[in-house]
Amino acid sequence: MANVSIVLVSHSSKVTEGIRDIITQMVPAVSIGVAGGTEEGEIGTNIDKIKQAIEEVQGEKGVLLFYDIGSAKMNAELAVEMNEYKNVHVVEAPILEGAFVAAVEAGMGKSLEEVQAAAEKNYRD
Repeated sequence: MANVSIVLVSHSSKVTEGIRDIITQMVPAVSIGVAGGTEEGEIGTNIDKIKQAIEEVQGEKGVLLFYDIGSAKMNAELAVEMNEYKNVHVVEAPILEGAFVAAVEAGMGKSLEEVQAAAEKNYRD
């Protein structure tokens, strides 16, 4: 059974790799894509890396994107809009805590909307 997938968007590749390590050890059934840093390995974000990460993990249940700060959100939104992805949403929740909650919910086979709501509820509470 396919689960909702997650993409981590950060200005740092080390941040995305570390969060992916934490989540995959706890919830191995959920695909986690990473888009950290620029193509040159510097601090920043890159729309092409985000698009590639989405395409690597995209499945029938959809993808949720979690971001760290500022331009990471803007580039995540642009990647979704420019490529007219269906069932790919940018989530308003902390990148680590939100993505972890989302992975747990996704691992239980919940829908894209249910997983997103759980991650965002955790952030609001």
